[in-house]
Amino acid sequence: MAGAIRRLTVLHSDGRRRCAWCGTDPLYMAYHDQEWGVPVHNERKLFEMLCLEGAQAGLSWITVLRKRDGYRAAFANFDPKILASWSQQRLNALLQDPGIVRNRLKIAAVRTNARAYLDLRAAGSSLDELLWQHAPPQRRNRPRGPSAIPATTPASDALSKTLKAHGFKFVGSTICYALMQAVGIVDDHQLGCWRA
Repeated sequence: MAGAIRRLTVLHSDGRRRCAWCGTDPLYMAYHDQEWGVPVHNERKLFEMLCLEGAQAGLSWITVLRKRDGYRAAFANFDPKILASWSQQRLNALLQDPGIVRNRLKIAAVRTNARAYLDLRAAGSSLDELLWQHAPPQRRNRPRGPSAIPATTPASDALSKTLKAHGFKFVGSTICYALMQAVGIVDDHQLGCWRA
């Protein structure tokens, strides 16, 4: 069993075993250790992560993670009230910002999502409530490697459908599952990982 665990995780220079996906990049390791799989209920943080996971679509997470500070600067620290009022001209200017992924649809989705978020709040609900109501039952066993972690689940399918019904964009099931992992709705730390 110990040999199998060694193959499922990566031993790093600090003596800790981590999920195989996090590699050896210090930024990725810190994200793995301090954020990934940790339950989040802060509305602003949830909104930020929803937008960043949407920005990741078609890219690796490390690409967006390296640009996270650029995103925070470009998108008013993900303040939905500010973002919802932005003009098309303001969005177009962001296409010149090297600190973010310069994709017209992804940039526009941040404003759309800010408006959907504010509509959700005006209706008496919260993003926290909406996301966490889709939490699946906790796993009985830890994933035994990256291949045991799904890209989508029935819970992420349902979350995607709910978010789309509320007007959110870039919230397909794969993005939703990544979001669920990122904010601790699911905990996919692998068997043998020190965070498991």
